Amino acid sequence: MATIAGGFFERERRPDALSGTPRAHAIDRWIFVGMAVWFIAITLTGFIPDSIMKVGMVQAGARPPFPIVLHMHAVLMGSFLLILFTQTWLMATGRRGLHMQLGVLGMVVAAALVAVGFVLAPTMYYQTWNALQSAPPAGRAELQQVLSVKDNILLLQMRIGILFPLFLVIGLRARGANAGLHKRMMFLATVMALPAGIDRISWLPTAFPASPLSVDLYTVLAISPMLVWDLVRNRRLHEAYWIWFAVTIPAAVVVNLLWDTAAWHATARQILGV
Repeated sequence: MATIAGGFFERERRPDALSGTPRAHAIDRWIFVGMAVWFIAITLTGFIPDSIMKVGMVQAGARPPFPIVLHMHAVLMGSFLLILFTQTWLMATGRRGLHMQLGVLGMVVAAALVAVGFVLAPTMYYQTWNALQSAPPAGRAELQQVLSVKDNILLLQMRIGILFPLFLVIGLRARGANAGLHKRMMFLATVMALPAGIDRISWLPTAFPASPLSVDLYTVLAISPMLVWDLVRNRRLHEAYWIWFAVTIPAAVVVNLLWDTAAWHATARQILGV
């Protein structure tokens, strides 16, 4: 689509270090298909066990039912990832026309995903807040701790809500003039939303919820196959990564500095009006 991976496999402006190598051209053709599969695998690895566990809790009456906006978000995020995969597959197999036609749907799904995300964050927060207000004294301490964690999670949700659409817009604006920037930025935008799945992979070592540092490190790790291949292929860091790091590093510093501070807890509750 115009929104996702447009012009994926057009020749870059500068010659690379491995021009004319059949294996390199094959990787060029399929690396982004592999990245889309990789992102889907990360998401499913995190969300499938977590969802099964939480559905069981709902059925047992141990937690309230999922709000409709959560189901909407899950459908939209799943659709976005499938569109990302489909778009890379279409370009890898030479179906540029279909790729561009699917672009309209991709833009609609991306816009809806951002809008629903801004509704989902406060909805899930208020669910815990309301439970805290009506909880018996014995259960209030645990719910208060959950709410404090959700204060911190709001920082990550706000970062996603700002940077995901920002990187999408940069990628979209580059789709005609700079295919290399466009195709990479689509993935660099998408990876901003992956921590929601990564944090649910229980067997990964993590500093969360005490610190968001592992979230940042795993996000970089998620893009590493694409980044490493670019370094090997072109012997330089593509401009897309310079843009991405220039934005994400300051954002990460802010999140880490505010994380679990009294000032942030107070600010988060002012933002949410509780």
